[in-house]
Amino acid sequence: MIHKSLTYKNIALSYCEQGQGEPIIFLHGFLATANMWEYFTKHFSRTHQVFSVDLLGHGQSECLGYIHSMEDMADAVYAIVQENQLENLTIVGHSMGGYVALAFGELYPDIVNKIILVASTSAADSAERKANRDRSISIIKKNSATFIKMALSNLFTDENRINHHTEIDNAIIQALQLPVQGVIAALEGMKERTDREVLLHFAPYTINMIFGEYDTVMPLENTLQQLQGTTIEHSIIKGGHMLHIDSKELLLQSLDTFINKKAE
Repeated sequence: MIHKSLTYKNIALSYCEQGQGEPIIFLHGFLATANMWEYFTKHFSRTHQVFSVDLLGHGQSECLGYIHSMEDMADAVYAIVQENQLENLTIVGHSMGGYVALAFGELYPDIVNKIILVASTSAADSAERKANRDRSISIIKKNSATFIKMALSNLFTDENRINHHTEIDNAIIQALQLPVQGVIAALEGMKERTDREVLLHFAPYTINMIFGEYDTVMPLENTLQQLQGTTIEHSIIKGGHMLHIDSKELLLQSLDTFINKKAE
């Protein structure tokens, strides 16, 4: 794995690259970094050129402003794509990374081959969800460490907190290193993101979706509704929102199936 960075609008963008072949770009979720994909990028780098990106204000990528819209993040990813002269992209996005993937697909459809959403949605925030994000921002401004520990811990069941305590602790440690500005900017961007359900019906590229059966952030019954009237293939995994931790092998199997499936 090669760690790289480039200058974009006077800030540093960080990403990792490994392998050769058709390109896959992995986009992490809120409070995570490119490192969350390490197990998966190691696997796919045997057959593909794999990139895992630190999104704006996360990992080693710096903050661009006080609101990082999903389009801002997608444009930053596009700078990495241009730097490496990539096309025919497969983009895998977890949660917030899925929002960014759809924004990218809307902005740059000609270079996208496939988008795979993991524990994510095409829908915009509901009024209730927006209010929750505003509350989160208020808490972060007072005590970001308390918010981060609580937010990440709440993504797991009691059983999984025990079974995966090392990975959860590591995720919290990494999240605590993120700049408060970056955390708030991401929340602001997610709060104002555009509804992109139309892409599920009319995108000129393949979209696949992977859901966690016990996801409390995005309940299955809600996320499945957006698939009505579409031809999108999806899989449901026994796991929660953080499938890359609590259902690692099952997620790898689903990704393997979707990434290697040729268009019919």
